[in-house]
Amino acid sequence: MAQKIRQWPAWVTIDLVLIVIFALLGRREHEHGLSLGGILWTALPFLIGYAIVTLASRPWKTINNLWPSGILIWIGTVALGIALRLAFNDTAAVAFIIVATLVLGLFLLGRRLVTGLIAKRSAKQQA
Repeated sequence: MAQKIRQWPAWVTIDLVLIVIFALLGRREHEHGLSLGGILWTALPFLIGYAIVTLASRPWKTINNLWPSGILIWIGTVALGIALRLAFNDTAAVAFIIVATLVLGLFLLGRRLVTGLIAKRSAKQQA
């Protein structure tokens, strides 16, 4: 348990980097500028959404759980990210919402799946 408490900030950092990578890939695909400011502006609504949902999920206990917290963090990040994007007077076409949902799902759930598999393998090796 103490190890989980110490490591959760690193896992949150990895999730945040994955969200920034999502923004970078989107900007690159649509030939927007790849300036740091532009990438962060694109990522900002999703970073804020992620922070809100993650803090509500008690990350020191649940940061690597796929179910239910990983699913809730993924869906919450997308939902709040889209809502904030619209609040920031940006667009959110249906295609963008679909791509954001799929890519962030792959990134945020995939990271948890890999983390879980590594933890199980490590536990088996220690036993």
